Amino acid sequence: MLNLKYNIILGSQSPRRKELLKMLDIPFTTVHLNAHEDYPIHLIKEEIAEYLAEKKSLLYSIKNNDLLITADTIVWIDNKVLNKPQNIEEAKEMLRLLSGKVHSVYTGVCIKTSYHTFIFSDESKVYFKNLTDKEINYYTEKYLPLDKAGAYGVQEWIGAIAIHKIEGSYFNVMGLPIHLVYQHLKILNNE
Repeated sequence: MLNLKYNIILGSQSPRRKELLKMLDIPFTTVHLNAHEDYPIHLIKEEIAEYLAEKKSLLYSIKNNDLLITADTIVWIDNKVLNKPQNIEEAKEMLRLLSGKVHSVYTGVCIKTSYHTFIFSDESKVYFKNLTDKEINYYTEKYLPLDKAGAYGVQEWIGAIAIHKIEGSYFNVMGLPIHLVYQHLKILNNE
């Protein structure tokens, strides 16, 4: 569908982001861009996700024909951000905080060429049922919550048993609002 004239690079090692970008049927390569996930304290919600996505993009030197895509996902609840947990105990605390509540997932995206930079984000509201300690323990022992914002993957067991409603894009919760990425790539394709 898209016949992009760019060398498309996904600045992420996330298997979920790779899977989502593959859905667009465009060739791409990946690079690992390891940026510290610190941000100015005055930022909130989507501002944090967008800032971190752009911060990752600054670690790559764009060449003439490159198109770099970077992204960052955060969970926002009770006026605070949940990034990736540092350990299993922190993951359990995050899941207890999410239990029985609605939270927002923001994914910020930066698409950059040598001439253009698009920075945007998407929000999805996620409704969690009440989780028991047994369910939280099972998930944190059997799955890998440490590489996921908010300590959960929507596509995993916890998503199947805990999420009873999503307002917005499922793929955004998974880590990349692929519909918005496609729209921005179409703009670049039509230049």
